[in-house]
Amino acid sequence: MVYKVWEETEQKVPIILSVPHRGSVFPDEVKDQYKSSMISMPDDTDWFVDKLYDFAPAMGITMISANYSRWVIDLNRDPNSKPLYSDGRIITGLCPATNFLGESIYKDERAEVELPEVKRRVELYYKPYHQQLEKLIAETKKQFGKVLLWDCHSIRQQLPTIYKKKFPDLILGDADGTSASADLIETALTALTTDNYSVNHNHPFKGGYITRHYGMPSFHQHALQLEMSKINYMDDAEKKYDKPRSDKMRALLKGVFEKLIEKLT
Repeated sequence: MVYKVWEETEQKVPIILSVPHRGSVFPDEVKDQYKSSMISMPDDTDWFVDKLYDFAPAMGITMISANYSRWVIDLNRDPNSKPLYSDGRIITGLCPATNFLGESIYKDERAEVELPEVKRRVELYYKPYHQQLEKLIAETKKQFGKVLLWDCHSIRQQLPTIYKKKFPDLILGDADGTSASADLIETALTALTTDNYSVNHNHPFKGGYITRHYGMPSFHQHALQLEMSKINYMDDAEKKYDKPRSDKMRALLKGVFEKLIEKLT
């Protein structure tokens, strides 16, 4: 299965969570093409993000999470492989051939995945996720007249191929103010900003394809992306889930959604 959906368990609210980079599964038909040492624990995975947000259904929020690794196909990239940034950072493609450090992930050291194979993966793995996401958005918008899509991400605290400094704890992206209304952006930023965490806005991430594509505030369809350093909910090695750290982050996130639900309902 390409994705998993967690239905709300309490009265539904107009918020949907998307977790496009949690997947770590490789389909049998391509698995042998990758370096086994790298796919045993694919490093660019947003580990445990679905677990971090698993309180959401009890708040009336529906969540969708990817099962397949972003190294198979990246659900947060433009389907036509249009780059998201042009500031010199490493850009991994729709079907990546390297990890974020520029290391080849395939046994044959290929520089890119050939177009026919990219198209095949789009049909099998990319479209089903986005079709389900579109369905959830449409159903929620029909019920409430509005919807907020919150795209959930995490990243290593330090990745010099993308950003020379350590990443802030939290980065809210809204495509430079175009993917959500000003009041929802302000509500989210205010709720995220505490003495415990550093928060950036649109730098160095302003939202990927999902945020930019689905965010249409003039049509009451809003999208925000939250990127966070893994150190905030994982151990120092960024390998294992850390309950004390994750409990603090979950408390913050719950507070953010409480404020957003107030604003939306």
